[in-house]
Amino acid sequence: MFESEFERNLFELRRQKLQDIEKLGQTAYPNQFPFSHTVPAIREKWGEATAEELESRRTTVAIAGRIMAIRAQGKAGFATLQQEGQRLQIYVRLDAVGEDGFALYKLLDLGDHIGVSGYLFRTRTGELTIHVERLTFLAKAMLSLPEKFHGLTDVEIRYRQRYVDLFTNVESRDVFVKRAKVLRSIRKFFDERGYLEVETPMMQPIAGGAAARPFKTHHNTLDMDLFLRIAPELYLKRLTVGGLDRVYEINRNFRNEGISTQHNPEFTMLEFYQAYANYHDLMQLTEELITYVAQEVNGTTITEFNGNTIDLAKWQRFNMREAIVHFWPSEAGAKPAMSAFESPEVLQARIYAALNSLEESRHDEGATEERRAILKTIREALGHVYFESTTKAAPLGKTIYNVFEAVVEPFLVQPTIIYDFPTVVSPLSKQKPEDPEWVERFEFFIGGFEVGNAFSELNDPVEQHKRFEQQLEERGRGDDEAHQMDEDYVRALAYGLPPTGGEGIGIDRLTMLLTGSRSIRDVILFPLMRKTGTEGQRDKGTEEEGHDGSVPSQVQP
Repeated sequence: MFESEFERNLFELRRQKLQDIEKLGQTAYPNQFPFSHTVPAIREKWGEATAEELESRRTTVAIAGRIMAIRAQGKAGFATLQQEGQRLQIYVRLDAVGEDGFALYKLLDLGDHIGVSGYLFRTRTGELTIHVERLTFLAKAMLSLPEKFHGLTDVEIRYRQRYVDLFTNVESRDVFVKRAKVLRSIRKFFDERGYLEVETPMMQPIAGGAAARPFKTHHNTLDMDLFLRIAPELYLKRLTVGGLDRVYEINRNFRNEGISTQHNPEFTMLEFYQAYANYHDLMQLTEELITYVAQEVNGTTITEFNGNTIDLAKWQRFNMREAIVHFWPSEAGAKPAMSAFESPEVLQARIYAALNSLEESRHDEGATEERRAILKTIREALGHVYFESTTKAAPLGKTIYNVFEAVVEPFLVQPTIIYDFPTVVSPLSKQKPEDPEWVERFEFFIGGFEVGNAFSELNDPVEQHKRFEQQLEERGRGDDEAHQMDEDYVRALAYGLPPTGGEGIGIDRLTMLLTGSRSIRDVILFPLMRKTGTEGQRDKGTEEEGHDGSVPSQVQP
């Protein structure tokens, strides 16, 4: 509980003050305060009222809040109360509150909760203020606020002690208010379009719906192992089989993977399915959804993120192979021809040549530090792709996908849809009729990372069973993220899944974009932190990537 001897001593000092407050007839921890207004309500209603108007009306109010500033001079004093992220000044005089009331005032500390009643007026400096006539003690802060109560400045402590961060950093509070607006606007968007919000199991006998490592638990009564869900997809599509043509779920998913500025093992996703639709329909719906949410939350589609101005109403689209060619960095040498994506050997040769070109570009003194950092990341990622392709004989489609991740993703800052993915990395997607090596799948990117993933759902039970078997072969080769077999899901498909489009969108990442937050832990109230011996100790090494060096996806439906 205590991080220092100073805190222990302070706690004892304030406990003595609490006893002194009780001697004044105040309850140490009362269970309510009958307030008439909130601080935001007062500011909204009387924030523009003049001193003359307030004096003529003599408006009496009662509010409660936390003390964020306090001072006393002789027989009077000013304090500032905070409630719901807004502050209001109070004025306390001995002749107005009486001797016991003023004695209570002098026993108060920063962080204490009090209730006051009195009338509104403006000071000589024009500050809207409550002239207190009655003072009620509500709760004492037994530990001190951060110095000068300017908010926690140590980022790790802000995450660990969110309860302090929220009332000392208004900006942090605003982030979570916006997050709530994001969820509210998403529900409004889908409800108005006839979607039904549903809930599916969070403990599942088979970890399905995505390629990810699950958390495992055990149910004692049934004596069976269960997995915390990595995605709700297979259950939502079962509902579509059952005749619920438009469903959505805002769900918590869990993946036993690395932690980074974009990844947390527990995260929130929107997932939705629409019968008789395909991935082209969802592309249009996605653009409409993101534009709508931005307007609802921020009143504009323009957002500032990571030093970039992004317009969430302006979108571009590329298929995966087009994107690789379009975004291929000049420092990597000649752009690959489209024919390179038809041969493993040709693509390997192009990657090898790119690695040599990127190695030479390291000595380019004209490049900015930012550009060098991007190229270094691309060079390292391509080296990993080349190793996987040549040494482990990765399938051609997997290599193309890995090249895309290495070369294209860092440049996808403006809203971009990338469509048509290799079949080998999309076990639940429907193949393109004219080219079975590719599936009707898209991901959309904003700010340099993936935000959502969608596809035309595979609804052929025979093909689905075959895909699951292929995934089992991948697991046999050591890929513990490969999809497990789900016989009951295949049986559900045998009853007939209509043509369906489905999509998953990362709520945490979307909130990052709309609030300009650099880390996913800035938009999660209580992010998972490494256990330390001292709560205030910095969480060293937490922001790491996947265990194999890759950055695992968190938004696969």
